[in-house]
Amino acid sequence: MDSDGIVGLAAVILLFGGGTLFLLSVSPVGKAFAARILGKKQGADANDQTAEEVRDLRQDVDELRHFGEQMNELSERVDFLERFIAKQREAERLPPVR
Repeated sequence: MDSDGIVGLAAVILLFGGGTLFLLSVSPVGKAFAARILGKKQGADANDQTAEEVRDLRQDVDELRHFGEQMNELSERVDFLERFIAKQREAERLPPVR
C-alpha cells in the first residue's frame, strides 16, 4: 500500500468512527455511560421524578373523584327541583277541592 491509500483508509475510519462516537454520545446509552463515568446517579433522580409524578397524578385523581361526587349531588338536586316544579304545575291544573 502506498501512503495515499493509507491516508484515505485512515480518513474513512476516522470519519465513520467519529460519526459513530458522536451519535453514541448523544443517545440515551451515551448519556447514561457519561453519567456513570461522572458518578451521577440518574436512577435515583429518575425514581424521585417518577414518584413526584405519581403523587401529582394521585392528587388529580382525587380531585376528579371529588368533582364526580359534586356532580352526583347536583344531579340529585336538579331531580328534586324537577319533581317539585312538576307537582306545582300539576296542582295548578287540577280543579280545586270542594
